[in-house]
Amino acid sequence: MKFENSKYSKLLGYKKVDFPFGTIYITRYFVISELNEGIHVDYTIASELINAFSEDIRKGIKVGYIANRINSYSFEPQLWLDFNNEYDFLVASAIVTYNDFSYLNSSLEKHFFKKSLKRCHSLYEAIEWMSNLNEFSKEFKHE
Repeated sequence: MKFENSKYSKLLGYKKVDFPFGTIYITRYFVISELNEGIHVDYTIASELINAFSEDIRKGIKVGYIANRINSYSFEPQLWLDFNNEYDFLVASAIVTYNDFSYLNSSLEKHFFKKSLKRCHSLYEAIEWMSNLNEFSKEFKHE
């Protein structure tokens, strides 16, 4: 399910940013990516995604990241290692998979990401898990 078709798009304020390779939705506590079919996520694409919310990073804001993999694309797992060394703004990550192959790929990625990475079978599961993390749960309950 696409984020804009979910109940959360009506419940959460968000900013939509379109790229030639996909779309990201920036909420107060997490970023959701929905990337295009067949792309290969490399350092260049990852850098463009990060630059979309680099001002928040400079302010020291911590966020979660949800990869809503509604389309099939490839991802360099090494990017998680590079990311771990260069940035410290992610609290956790969730990967929403819609088929067995994508789930297996996310299992490989889990070994490269130093923080918590949850593999989910629905966008609902990912958002609920993210909103219940200790770093965000208190603030979600006050909104």
